[in-house]
Amino acid sequence: MASSSAAEPGVRLSDRTRRSPLSLRAMVLLMHVVFVGAVFMLDSTLDRRIREETWYIGVYGVLVLITLVQYFYTAGSSPGYVIDAMQAGGRMHATFINTDNLSKQSSSKHGSLKSPMSGPQLEKLNPVSSTSSWLQQIVDLYPPGSSNRDWTCAYCKVMQPPRTRHCHDCDKCVLQFDHHCVWLGTCIGKKNHCRFWWYIFEETVLCTWTVALYIESLHLDIDKEWWKDFIGVIMLAVLIFILLFLLLLLMFHSYIALTNQTTYEVARRKRIFYLRGIPDRVHPFSKGICRNIYDFCFSRQNGFVLEAVPPLEELEARAAPYTCRDIICCRCC
Repeated sequence: MASSSAAEPGVRLSDRTRRSPLSLRAMVLLMHVVFVGAVFMLDSTLDRRIREETWYIGVYGVLVLITLVQYFYTAGSSPGYVIDAMQAGGRMHATFINTDNLSKQSSSKHGSLKSPMSGPQLEKLNPVSSTSSWLQQIVDLYPPGSSNRDWTCAYCKVMQPPRTRHCHDCDKCVLQFDHHCVWLGTCIGKKNHCRFWWYIFEETVLCTWTVALYIESLHLDIDKEWWKDFIGVIMLAVLIFILLFLLLLLMFHSYIALTNQTTYEVARRKRIFYLRGIPDRVHPFSKGICRNIYDFCFSRQNGFVLEAVPPLEELEARAAPYTCRDIICCRCC
């Protein structure tokens, strides 16, 4: 009895977790249907316009369809979990290690770690590669002298590379964690940040077009019932608010894509131990605008490529003011 009662909350939680994304996506689909459908209901001249300008409404319909497809495509995508990188077994080999054992490890002068465990024990912990090899990879990614306690997730006990954070909603560590999007019901990270940007872009274009249709409908010099104008004004006000939010969101994510940053790094820069002391105007992981755009757009093709924290000397050099030679040589690119 006790075991069954203890299992019931977990079952209910699991069911609620499965139902939540479905109900959220149904709500998003319903909102698109309501806002788009209301335009055709409130504007009686659209029937004539559909017959005269088929291409105009056709392109609008295709945009609605593409936006919805992009939404479901992004919502169902993986942000790039550390567990996925572990299973891939390519460039990265993550290992679950006891935190107590990690705290006993000592750091050498060059930043390498010596594990107190024996070779056979290390092989048992990770059948793909030894723990010492993975620890050495982690050491090479972080600045010398960093504490290994900062590298270990307190929840899933996995050694985290830089820019990784544990998401409490997904209950997984996410590579290049940006944020957990409630609207999509998934995390935004290394593998789906570009998809998220395209979804925001398409949603912004669709919202702008729909606002234009509402304004055009309200400006028509035809006799309409007062309640149609009243509903149209309310819908237009809500759409303008959504459009302003989307524009700000699109500009912000365009900025962090060009500078190779994440929302979490911008918001918690002072709390991330390896970003402390770095000048505010220096973006440590930026490789120039052109390379940042390439990495942002083709992150899935690049696999699980991990980024090391640049040396402090390099970051201090980046903080130097731009000279005429830097501008001519396109230092920012």
